Amino acid sequence: MTATEPTILATCGGLNGGEWTDSVYGPLLHHAIDLAQVHGRAPRVTHINTAGGDQRHIEGAELEAARAAGVEATHLRLFPHPNIADLRTHLLTQDVVWVSGGSLVNLLAVWRAHGLDRLLAEAWRSGVVLAGGSAGALCWHEGGTTSSFGPGISAVRDGIGLVPGSLAVHYDSDPKRRPAHQRAVADGTLPDGYALDEGVGLVYRGSSLVDIVAERPGASAWRVTRAGDGVREERLEPRLLAEEAAA
Repeated sequence: MTATEPTILATCGGLNGGEWTDSVYGPLLHHAIDLAQVHGRAPRVTHINTAGGDQRHIEGAELEAARAAGVEATHLRLFPHPNIADLRTHLLTQDVVWVSGGSLVNLLAVWRAHGLDRLLAEAWRSGVVLAGGSAGALCWHEGGTTSSFGPGISAVRDGIGLVPGSLAVHYDSDPKRRPAHQRAVADGTLPDGYALDEGVGLVYRGSSLVDIVAERPGASAWRVTRAGDGVREERLEPRLLAEEAAA
């Protein structure tokens, strides 16, 4: 066990562009590793790219970024079949599981077909930090808004539900996201929850939100709650990950 409590970091972040390498671990990904509290050895991070169809060309950039960060990285694939014989043992020996973006709907369907949702929940309870960006943030919640069905934004109500409420991502970069999420909360399709600008993350301990972090100044998180026939939005100021951003 690494983290002292079940921990989730749900973000709009992940890899960033590098100077000497194509990609580097961004401050939010570094923060996920910090939350795992690894001492005396290289952190173990498993990348899961189910939402993007396990495209192999992405893995090279992630492995290069991991080497530069001093991380022992692996990939867990489910296309065309699992690449690891004992998924449970593998996950329970990791410090961080980082889930990348893509189709939330496809991710949930494939994970459930392989029982990965249950194994990830067990790993979370055992102290493995679960983290990710976009679909890799939405999946841990009860539901959220997604472009999984096409260019429009739709509500999905059957997330894994390790943390309560709904989530919206890309709140400041995709103009379709905010009104679609507000409608879903206003009409009761989705429960109250949060929304994230690019570069922001929510830290949960168990089912409680305990911290809000950002890798760029000016970015925000939002509390989105049903109010009468509409919604109320409350801006939540994140803590800037200044040290990680300067590394």
